[in-house]
Amino acid sequence: MPKICRNYCIGRLLVLLAFLFLQTAKGQEDIAPRIYFTSYLQELERKFEIKFSYTDASISSIEIVPPSEVTIEGIINNLYLQTQISIEKLDERYYALIAKSNIDICATILDNFQQNTVTGATVQVLESEKATITDLNGKFTLKNIPRFAVIQIKHIGYKTLFITAEKLANLQNCSTLLLTTNYQQLNEVIVYKFLTKGISKQSDASINLNPANFGILPGQIEPDVLQTIQALPGIKSIDETVSEINIRGGTNDQNLILWNNIKMYQSGHFFGLISAFNPYLTNEVSVVKNGTSAAYGGGVSGIINMHTKNTIEETFTGGAGINLINADIYAHLPITNKLGFQFSVRRSLTDFFDTGTYGRFRDRVFQDSDVIESDENFYFYDFTTKVIYNINENQKLRFSLINTNNKLDYSEVNTMSSSNTNSILNQYNLSFGANLESKWTKVFTTKLNIYQSQYRLNARNTAINNGVQQLFQNNKVLENTAKLTTNYSFNSYINWINGYEFNETGILNETFVNQPRFESNILDVLLKNAVFSELNFNSDDQKWIARIGGRFTHFNNLDTFKEWVIEPRLNINYQFTPDFNLELKGEFKSQAINQIIDLEQNFFGIEKRRWILSDGTTLPLTKSKQASIGINYDVENLYVGIDAFYKQVDGISTATQGFQNEDQFNGQIGMYEIKGAEFLINKRAEEFSAWLSYTYTLNNYNFDGIVPPNFPNNLDVKHNLTLAGSYMANNFKISAGINYRSGKPFTEPDTNNPINNSFFPVSINYQNANSSRLPNYFRADASAIYNFNSNGKLKPSLGISVLNFTNRINLLDSYYRIDGSGEIETIESKSLGLTPNINFRVLF
Repeated sequence: MPKICRNYCIGRLLVLLAFLFLQTAKGQEDIAPRIYFTSYLQELERKFEIKFSYTDASISSIEIVPPSEVTIEGIINNLYLQTQISIEKLDERYYALIAKSNIDICATILDNFQQNTVTGATVQVLESEKATITDLNGKFTLKNIPRFAVIQIKHIGYKTLFITAEKLANLQNCSTLLLTTNYQQLNEVIVYKFLTKGISKQSDASINLNPANFGILPGQIEPDVLQTIQALPGIKSIDETVSEINIRGGTNDQNLILWNNIKMYQSGHFFGLISAFNPYLTNEVSVVKNGTSAAYGGGVSGIINMHTKNTIEETFTGGAGINLINADIYAHLPITNKLGFQFSVRRSLTDFFDTGTYGRFRDRVFQDSDVIESDENFYFYDFTTKVIYNINENQKLRFSLINTNNKLDYSEVNTMSSSNTNSILNQYNLSFGANLESKWTKVFTTKLNIYQSQYRLNARNTAINNGVQQLFQNNKVLENTAKLTTNYSFNSYINWINGYEFNETGILNETFVNQPRFESNILDVLLKNAVFSELNFNSDDQKWIARIGGRFTHFNNLDTFKEWVIEPRLNINYQFTPDFNLELKGEFKSQAINQIIDLEQNFFGIEKRRWILSDGTTLPLTKSKQASIGINYDVENLYVGIDAFYKQVDGISTATQGFQNEDQFNGQIGMYEIKGAEFLINKRAEEFSAWLSYTYTLNNYNFDGIVPPNFPNNLDVKHNLTLAGSYMANNFKISAGINYRSGKPFTEPDTNNPINNSFFPVSINYQNANSSRLPNYFRADASAIYNFNSNGKLKPSLGISVLNFTNRINLLDSYYRIDGSGEIETIESKSLGLTPNINFRVLF
């Protein structure tokens, strides 16, 4: 090689190496390691032997790049430019941090493919009128923005990005944000804030709740999951309990309730008045009414899917609280950078002392008459734990456990007849599971989920009245499940999900009565094998988002029946203008596990219900078909949505529907059909949210063996109206609202011939099924929460709520029975009266 060429080539090589060195240095500067602000302050305290006092309790989430300055003055100045948090020197040792409520922000927007600047992207401060667009260099600046405001950045052809203003406060080096068209799952948020902070509507029409960032709802001072979802259109509990959640007119046993991918058979404490799931460890909740992913089977009415935090915290976090019913504590503990542990414990205080709130709950459950003297000993607890282990960057292992328990010893004496009754009840759930998430390539991932869920209900009822009658009921459920899900991304627009699920469920039902003697011991086992597949599609311009798939399931009850079921699923969202979305959803679903409701006069609420398996004859598979179409309008701070839906559920039994007339025990098989519409209008501002929701339904049974065969469903509530609002400013949150709905149907005795004396024992002659209705229901609730300012790491708050502050007594149910004298006795279930509660919490 000639010398001149060799020198030229060496020179070119040196220039190239220098260029690569500069680019590498620039890249390293761009990705300088970031650490939590609080962690860096702790380093400064050790290095300079000083102390920082935090006047703003929210700085724990801020990340910074460690300053290069060496003096404390230079470091403080650098930190201010990064965070816009002033650090004021109090004396030689102590410094105070003061965070401005409003800040200036800036950022540069690039695309994530070639990192070209994105010009003309819309940058909007949600719940305000402030907005701008990026300049020719992809940069934008906004001044005087609330520190915790949510910034929305969108541009045609790119996925919308949401980020809090606090993360863009670095004025020294403006943040660089990447807009992406990369699409993995249907998880783009269409409405960021839905009703209140922490609730969002997804593009597949599911609703997501984030209890950690929850705002406030009427009557709620804790983010109780099963109470909160009742604020959504189409979801309500007709009897005011969380153990009887009705999604679009379905019964509670038709809801699939999951906790960390484990099926739950117990959802309530205190006879369903309190959720069995600690809200402070719950990180995300997804509620699906229609258009379910093919990955989920069962739950013909809907899905409530809860997940606890799935990441390892940087530092120890936790909290504790007490109210007039229970006390709880929870914590997240990072063991190493790969291993974390979290737990929660909650226990009732009702067996230690009595409160007015407990008294209201007790009256709601037992509702004794004037001639009844009663005494009860009751308590509940729940415990959860989760181990988080990151094997490496591509393998993540999780272990979860939940244990819930309710215990009751209840006695009552009739002072007129001297008869007495004693009921002892123990309701227990223990479930544990493991999840392994694996990323094999950039386009292929898998999830393996295995779990075991155990449920047990042991109940004994002893009645003494001219003899002793004893009733024993035991209901046990043991379920084992293994599920593998794969996800393959063909490109940035299409991904393909496939999977296999094996499920084995055993249910034991034992009943013993000594007078008249009756004994039953039934054990059923069901095997279920299912394969599923679905395609997710997201168009380049983000206007079309679709999910289409199906589930193929084989049910095998070892003693009675085998059946194959095909379940197609469809979910389409089309954005035909920037402000209007059209939703089209449909699904076929099936389930083989239901709850029967028997011996209405014994035990209480959920404790009357026992899980059973379909046998193909006396109780076939329950199958549903559902279709819905909706249109949503979302512009700036206004959301308006309307959904029309149709649902048909076949294979139901009078034993599972809560009949309280002559049809209660006849075991007729039939179906119900629901036609309805849901309407919601929600006006949102930075500190205020108000909403009006209305649901109209026609919910009718068809039982060929009942005359007449067509009549209103036990859960038919034609009109349901909610008007509510919330206000949040600084450390204070307040909310109030009203709920008005039609009375539910019930069956009255025949007016002309109420008692049938032709047989012994005598029975009641009824009018046509559900031909009467209870009075309309009305309830008004209010709540308020105040977060105290704190100079330390403890962050106290105080919440006050009042349920039914008008003290209106609503009639929830009414049925009839023959008393000891042979006369008809009317039994009425009444709502909670005015019920206050106080909650004091401390976060640490």
